[in-house]
Amino acid sequence: MGRTKEFDRDQVLRKAMMVFWEKGYEATSIPDLLEAMGLSRSSLYETFQDKQSLYYEAIQHYKKMSQRKRDLLIAAPAAIEGIRQYFEIHITNAFAAQDEVLPNGCLITNAALSIDAMDEPLQNMVKKSFEELEQLFYEKLKRGQETGEISPDKDIRLLSFMLLNLNHSVNVMAKIQQDGAKAREMMGMVLGML
Repeated sequence: MGRTKEFDRDQVLRKAMMVFWEKGYEATSIPDLLEAMGLSRSSLYETFQDKQSLYYEAIQHYKKMSQRKRDLLIAAPAAIEGIRQYFEIHITNAFAAQDEVLPNGCLITNAALSIDAMDEPLQNMVKKSFEELEQLFYEKLKRGQETGEISPDKDIRLLSFMLLNLNHSVNVMAKIQQDGAKAREMMGMVLGML
């Protein structure tokens, strides 16, 4: 009879997520993961199969963890206010990481920067995450046009793509520890363009 697992799966998954977030997929070794997660090699492989599967689950865990700002965007009654709230949380999370225990930036953005090193299912997951966020921006902007908040002559497909790019550029700037106040000023200008 096999031994019972004596660890909290979500807790060790969060620890693995932190290592991947901080070091990136390629630079993260199995010994790094074992040390951070406090697992034996056999427990890691029995539970998560391999490094790539663990990375996939860590990204899924991250997406669940960061769902709040997307929920605010979806629920906001006004388009511009929803986008403002989304980016306020996003910028705060990206730049406040040095004050907390989270690495700067974003695990998904970091994954996208090393997408060539991933297999096809991981590449597709990262691409899908980008597509989903762009679609959320589009739907909110479309709603803004329908209510008259946003001018009908605005190209909301292009604006959605711009917001997606701003989302990920904030993450990159946070990674190199630029000033979060500048990101907020930039978003104020962008919101004024809508």
